[in-house]
Amino acid sequence: MDRQLQMDQQSLVNAWQERLPALMEDGDSFSVQGDEADRNSLLIHFNAAGHQAYSLDFRCTYVDSREVAVNLVDVEQDGRHMDERAGAIQQLAQQYTRQIHECAQALQDLTNP
Repeated sequence: MDRQLQMDQQSLVNAWQERLPALMEDGDSFSVQGDEADRNSLLIHFNAAGHQAYSLDFRCTYVDSREVAVNLVDVEQDGRHMDERAGAIQQLAQQYTRQIHECAQALQDLTNP
């Protein structure tokens, strides 16, 4: 049985923009856009609340209609690239990765009808 993602990228972006805020921590912000290089991928940018001014970029790729692969692409603090292995950054990356997976799970009624 074919389980490829059948949903068009713009509809997917819209669904993520509607659902992801419910999973976010207070004060954090995000943006979602389609990855022009891969119609099954989204680029998700998080701005962490707080004084550290971290921003993290992820690529979320639909492996099929039920499963996503999440990759941390970049971490910045006040516009400067940061080492993603630092403890505070690892915690944020794990938190946002979990939220991405939760959002993908919440949208399965659309992506895997």
